[in-house]
Amino acid sequence: MTVRVVVADDQALVRAGLRGIVDSAPDLTVVGEASTGSQAVALARAESPDVVLMDIRMPDMDGIEATRVITAAGDAKVLILTTFDLDEYVYAALRGGASGFLLKDARPRDLIDAVRAVGRGDELLAPAITKRLIAQFIGRRPAPPPDGAALNTITDREREVLTLVGRGLSNSEIARDLHIGPGTAKTHVRHLLTKLDARDRVHLVIIAYRAGLVDPTNP
Repeated sequence: MTVRVVVADDQALVRAGLRGIVDSAPDLTVVGEASTGSQAVALARAESPDVVLMDIRMPDMDGIEATRVITAAGDAKVLILTTFDLDEYVYAALRGGASGFLLKDARPRDLIDAVRAVGRGDELLAPAITKRLIAQFIGRRPAPPPDGAALNTITDREREVLTLVGRGLSNSEIARDLHIGPGTAKTHVRHLLTKLDARDRVHLVIIAYRAGLVDPTNP
């Protein structure tokens, strides 16, 4: 199965570089390029890609709003391309329906793997972003532990999965580490979201940290 990709970035050279990397993989293909958020929305509707690589800062409509529109319509999964100075947008983009984040200084192989993961339906948080999220949103003040009663409802396997989510692993990586199927890993994450009343995957990261399952200096 070929994963169809739209590249959305306002810089032509960046788009060309991303296109070259994506098209170098035999199972990935770029079906369109957008220089604005509105163009990304239009391409998602017209081309029905599996994944949109989305920059955050773009003219006309920013990447967060474009992500909301695209995911609300169910047209594609969105993988946000971000830099360290854009961390304040992470929560907004996740709530807008983004499936993952990748740093712009990632290696070409990491980009290819991330597109494949999101194309499979995984959610993906780069470990470096996971670490920074903890430092930015939790590390500035003492963090109370989560409700012990809620944690007592999860199984030993779910606790293992929660720990790995807290370290920034994707569902596929969790499956590999625990020697289970990707579908089983996804089911465990879904159960954790329900049992722990978590809004999203980032909330699970925070819960794992507060529960002492993850070392904030080395998620």
